[in-house]
Amino acid sequence: MPELLQQQMLDVEVAFRGFGFQESDDSVVPVPFGDGYEWGMFLAQHERRFDLFSSGHTHTAAVTVRIWDADPKAEPVEWDELGEVDFETTTGDVAVWTMTLGRSDHLIKLGAPGWWRVRVGCTGRAEVARVTQSEGVAHGVEKYVIDFWPKA
Repeated sequence: MPELLQQQMLDVEVAFRGFGFQESDDSVVPVPFGDGYEWGMFLAQHERRFDLFSSGHTHTAAVTVRIWDADPKAEPVEWDELGEVDFETTTGDVAVWTMTLGRSDHLIKLGAPGWWRVRVGCTGRAEVARVTQSEGVAHGVEKYVIDFWPKA
């Protein structure tokens, strides 16, 4: 049975529908977040980073990050979107990036460098699109769960 090693709850500022997770040592990321961003693609894998495309233009997303010792298997949740990518870290630390702020203060400590598997699930996509178009900025409407575990 996989063991949950760590869990973090983050409020991530989303602008222009995008945010990303990137190796903390920016010098080893060949194409930093923002460059090569794929508009409309929910989860896009890049070297030492992955990007997320939100359904809301400007809002604060509720993000739960969980670190596991092995594959936690997909939960029986009805996700609006679900995807998996591989992620390489040279430091074991992952920084959260946004379109407007660049590197945020959020730092995820995986515990070891190397290759990790990442599963991202998201709910609230239709509602955040509605709120940001009709009412303005939304807070915590779009929710992400991001699981990291060592790649075997």
